[in-house]
Amino acid sequence: MREAPDEKAELRAELLRARRGLTAAAREAAGAALATRVRELPELAAGGTVAAYVSMGAEPGTRELIDALRDAGTRVLLPVLLPDNDLDWAVYRGPRALERTRRGLWEPTGERLGREAVTEVSAVLLPGLAVDATGVRLGRGGGSYDRVLARLQAAGAEPLLLVLLYPHEVVAHVPREPHDHPVHLAVTPEGVHRFPS
Repeated sequence: MREAPDEKAELRAELLRARRGLTAAAREAAGAALATRVRELPELAAGGTVAAYVSMGAEPGTRELIDALRDAGTRVLLPVLLPDNDLDWAVYRGPRALERTRRGLWEPTGERLGREAVTEVSAVLLPGLAVDATGVRLGRGGGSYDRVLARLQAAGAEPLLLVLLYPHEVVAHVPREPHDHPVHLAVTPEGVHRFPS
């Protein structure tokens, strides 16, 4: 049964086309608005440790957000992509402690904490292309964050799961597969969408 993967591929292509059509100014404004919205979330007020990521390409910008979280005293973990597409983690020490990898990603240069480090965080900021009314997230299809979500479930960890999106990426329906884990929140420049657990 290839229906859901085929539908996902079509939806991904459509959403990536729309992202490529955004101007640099629109992406920058979205990143600034997202930083404000996420910082205002009551669930993140206590600080603690948050797993985040450095945005790339036309993704909603996260650099301002991760700096704001770090400046507020939150310990921010950033992913390090492993050869098998799984993720290791390292503490974010500021923009000067990031390096560009062969795959074009920006990753932290500090000590690697291991794949399991994510099981100790209070929130995970997830990249994505869309989310629907039930909280089903559409990722880019590489499976890295599906592994993270499965690791959290296996460890009995229940951090806040939120995806950062542009407003038009909150959609009516995302095809769901058995490995998909719904998120709790979608944050767009225009607001916060909360989903039933």
